[in-house]
Amino acid sequence: MREQPLILDGNAVAAAIKEKLAARIGALEERGVVPRLATILVGDDPSSATYVKMKGNACRRLGIDSVRVDLPAASTTEELVDVIRRLNDDEAVHGILLQHPVPHAVDERAAFEAIAIEKDVDGVTTLGFARNAFGFADFPSCTPAAIVSILDYYKLPIEGKHAVVIGRSPILGKPVSVMLLNRNATVTICHSKTERLPDIVRAGDIVVAAVGQPKFVPGDWIKPGAVVLDAGYNPGNVGDVDFDACLANASAITPVPAGVGPVTIATLLKHTVDAAEKRHNGS
Repeated sequence: MREQPLILDGNAVAAAIKEKLAARIGALEERGVVPRLATILVGDDPSSATYVKMKGNACRRLGIDSVRVDLPAASTTEELVDVIRRLNDDEAVHGILLQHPVPHAVDERAAFEAIAIEKDVDGVTTLGFARNAFGFADFPSCTPAAIVSILDYYKLPIEGKHAVVIGRSPILGKPVSVMLLNRNATVTICHSKTERLPDIVRAGDIVVAAVGQPKFVPGDWIKPGAVVLDAGYNPGNVGDVDFDACLANASAITPVPAGVGPVTIATLLKHTVDAAEKRHNGS
């Protein structure tokens, strides 16, 4: 009889990360330092506004100062970059998060590149990506780092496994691929142009879904015993995999919500504390 699949509880992983942060935040406060994260929201997209609010609330619950900067949807790239540069120069700010996506008229990549590397706690700059690829980034992209944290928390092996990543975005698909490769997985990256996609996914011991389409991965794409990590979040609390269908074959799987999402936010908080320590320890 087949064992019940393991549900990878992101809330439990996030709680473990936050528990370790509490003492570190207390030690900083004793020295008069409060970790501070600045979040920038351009426009009034309701989903983005919700995400920013969630991150701010998570900061406050842990004792991290959260500063929110709201810019109108009509803001230019130059205006956004000017705000980022001012935050770069603000000694009290340890991390900068630009909520994405930004309005189409704004050059998102130019805005990301304006973030100082020592404050790039979301891992969105090309320099941060390059350091991540070489395995020594201070702040790898938060969702990829969260995925690896979940695997480690549940002691799911990475080395020697065939990982199939569906999605190639510069802040999710690509960085999680190099992080798994650096942990000695064999990695296949798939995308919208990939031929025979179902066959490739069926070969995966670890499947990371980061395609941004609801229930894109059906159950019969998952080989028996595979570990499934769903990095998608779509309207209606639906991920990028068909959870119920994939449950039939997976040995372990993240739910949506309460899977990768909470760990991503906890990772952002960790990176902010890391940045504060790095600044004030002079390292």
